[in-house]
Amino acid sequence: MFVKSELSILQKRMAAPRQFMQVIMGPRQVGKTTLVRQLVSTLTVPVVFVAADAVPSANSVWISQQWQTARFQLLNSGVAECVLIIDEIQKIDNWAEVIKKEWDADSLNGRNIKVILLGSARLLLQRGLSESLAGRFEVIQLTHWSFAEMQAAFDVSVEQFIYFGGYPGAASLIQDEERWREYVLHSLIETTLSKDILMMSRVDKPSLLRQLFELGCGYSGQILSMTKLLGQLQDVGNTTTLSHYLELLDSAGLLVGLEKYAPDVARQRMSIPKWQVQNSAFASVYQSNRFEEVLRQPDVWGRYVETAIGVHLIRAQRLQRTEVFYWREGNDEVDFVLKKFNKVIGLEVKSGRSQSAKGVQAFEKKVRHDKVLLVGNSGIPWQDFLQTDVNLLFEM
Repeated sequence: MFVKSELSILQKRMAAPRQFMQVIMGPRQVGKTTLVRQLVSTLTVPVVFVAADAVPSANSVWISQQWQTARFQLLNSGVAECVLIIDEIQKIDNWAEVIKKEWDADSLNGRNIKVILLGSARLLLQRGLSESLAGRFEVIQLTHWSFAEMQAAFDVSVEQFIYFGGYPGAASLIQDEERWREYVLHSLIETTLSKDILMMSRVDKPSLLRQLFELGCGYSGQILSMTKLLGQLQDVGNTTTLSHYLELLDSAGLLVGLEKYAPDVARQRMSIPKWQVQNSAFASVYQSNRFEEVLRQPDVWGRYVETAIGVHLIRAQRLQRTEVFYWREGNDEVDFVLKKFNKVIGLEVKSGRSQSAKGVQAFEKKVRHDKVLLVGNSGIPWQDFLQTDVNLLFEM
């Protein structure tokens, strides 16, 4: 059985004295529940493991009931501690305030109940954590699976990873593309759009949200303004609405709009977005080209490789606090710009027939940077880059 590296982090934290509750957040179907079940199999103390899936959202009393069950287990077993695990916690209204009340009551009365909370709506979780639970939690962030993880767990080739993406649940279906496509569309995308996102915020136009996601996937790797995108949407909306919906899609682990790199933060936030899926599966599932057909078209394959590199960098942004941008001035463009603290790295991806990289020369002249890296032809092999710890780029 494949074990993710986050398990050892969680084990160490649970072995330490009770100080913080553990919050595990990440997109749907990336292994949050599996991770915790692997932890439970190693524990020797009582565990209360419940899920809020079928609980009415207004029933915040349910959380207190589960807490009382954990307190009973602690008292009845006569052991020094027990563990309470609540999955999909964000589905309960007012969850953070109830958690705070129960956690503080245990702290006051010296009850050693260690708590793990799991959730798939990052924006909703972050709001609750920042508003009510400040100073009481640590976060373990799970992301879409990397190539190294997919290869180790399922023996996926790098070409398969670039096309089919990093969903562990879909790995067994990649030999049957129709089944794979149905699974990604209905079990992953549709569930996230219709459940997780609608919980995070008021969405007046669900059809517009869905159209935005599908178009954004089609434009992954391209720079396109919200205004131009509006012209291709069937539903009526405005750029403010689209920007809000894009924030929700980003929080759900689906789609992000990269900002243009500029020393002035205000200019960055006002820039035209570069669309980037957060899992390569999203770029493939809406396309008519099948896997073998894409492999035979170097220029098309090159766009898929760039998308996969972007996915790898977004994953690093979530895990390692590496900021990811693009750069463009006039007709000159660099695919990605990485920033960490005061270091800036330009990154150009070349995996198709084209070898032109004139944007790099312009970037080197106009932007203060530490280095510019070429990934692909005549540079770092993209196969190797997809297995690289992005932090190492700043240490070269």
